[in-house]
Amino acid sequence: MAAKKQPEAKPAPRTKRAPAAPKVGLIQSIVDRLQIPTPEGMDVGKPLRLLPFQEEIVANTLFNRVCRRAILSFARKNGKTTLAALIGVLACLGFRVNNNSLVAVAARSRDQASILFDAASRMVQMSPILAPMFLVRETKREMICLKTNITLRAVAADATTAFGLSPALTIHDELGQVRGATDPLYDALETAMGAHADPLSIIISTQAPGDEALLSVLIDGAEAANDPRTLLFLHAAGKDDDIHDPAVWKKANPALGVFRNEDEFRESAERARKMPSFESAFRNLYLNMRVSGANSLVSPDIWRANGMAPDAAMLSACRLSIGLDLSARQDLTAAVVDAEDANGVHHLFPFFWTPEATLAAREERDKAPYSLWVRQGAMVATPGNSVRLDYVAKWLIEMVVNYDVAVVRYDRWRMPELILEMERQGYTDLPLEPFGQGYKDMAPAIDVTEGLLLDNRVRHGMHPVLMHCMSNAIITRDPAGNRKLDKGRAVGRIDGAVAMVMGLARPSGAIASSDLPILVWGGP
Repeated sequence: MAAKKQPEAKPAPRTKRAPAAPKVGLIQSIVDRLQIPTPEGMDVGKPLRLLPFQEEIVANTLFNRVCRRAILSFARKNGKTTLAALIGVLACLGFRVNNNSLVAVAARSRDQASILFDAASRMVQMSPILAPMFLVRETKREMICLKTNITLRAVAADATTAFGLSPALTIHDELGQVRGATDPLYDALETAMGAHADPLSIIISTQAPGDEALLSVLIDGAEAANDPRTLLFLHAAGKDDDIHDPAVWKKANPALGVFRNEDEFRESAERARKMPSFESAFRNLYLNMRVSGANSLVSPDIWRANGMAPDAAMLSACRLSIGLDLSARQDLTAAVVDAEDANGVHHLFPFFWTPEATLAAREERDKAPYSLWVRQGAMVATPGNSVRLDYVAKWLIEMVVNYDVAVVRYDRWRMPELILEMERQGYTDLPLEPFGQGYKDMAPAIDVTEGLLLDNRVRHGMHPVLMHCMSNAIITRDPAGNRKLDKGRAVGRIDGAVAMVMGLARPSGAIASSDLPILVWGGP
């Protein structure tokens, strides 16, 4: 029988270059003669060794006078900072850049710009050849080559000094962080280079999440144009590639297995397989794919693996944390009680309230069997057209009075109304703690929730309303990879998911408490 035909190899990374410059084979020898060290990482201080893709990039930018713009995009941890710093140092020595010129290192923030500047200054200061040739001014974030009078300066979008400059070479670091098709800093520096006869713009970044971003527009334009003045070095997985195929990993990570840690990469790939909330970050940051950044919080398999019923005795035996998410008047209000036992297992007890008069209309809108859940005891329908906060206040007061509640973390929405209602019922001494819904507070809370679910340290009892909320939960991510739950992008209600994440945010220890019984979900 004929052998099965093997599938064709995946295409190489999309790379658009001018003809190879004649200096390609000499870049490493220049680095060696200047005794330039590795500025960071496990090989810090050792002689810098360039991989072929890095040497090719340097040759086709600094040694190729045709090139006016180069876009370098590959996944994180592939030596982006070291490569950009090397280009800056060589430019200061007069490669491609004329004497008495400026090399600008541009980033979205002072801290980001400083990272690249620090790498360049370490290269210079740790090299016995280069150190006497440079004056480094740390406080001004600039260094000057005394032989060429070329200055390398870090500039940032939040610095007023970024404008009015006239660089001969600009290195745009992490342009993928720009949301939208325009950026004032980028525009100012690009137009300022018009005063030079031979300017060069280098963009080095992981891809942006969306097509509308400035970096995406520039990459798409470079791919469509047949212009030798614009070079594109794009190492990325394709949209139809198997993200768990090691061959695909290599496409986006040319340094994988050399100085890009392969063990950490495999661990992250496995995490992405188990947790959909991490998959979009893995695709973008590890595979340099253009992804939206929105994904669900947890996979159905992982949720089911944590589906054991919570032990109601833990309500009395443990110190409790409560996450409280008040709804708009005609939606769900959710509270999730977290009881962490002595073994570090988190027993979750969800409570939901919804207005009775609008159940039928909202069942059609949300495609959820609210009436059934009310009959099953999985949620409480309060009289009228809106959630009755007096019901929620009474429940919360009883929890705090009769159990050892360490903290009630709450979304600020409608909370003043609830506090007034609790005061009306004669109780003001509650361990309330506001919990922001932005990246600052939500990102670490989601990390905690994800870790507990991955370790099978949650018992939620497959509560139907909580499970419905979890199926709707959408994660969004900022350019730094921080994540939050996004109510605006969710298809259905996610109030229970928000309350759960807040309840689990900072797990409490198990201590003795009262033994008053309380109604908990036990299934239909």
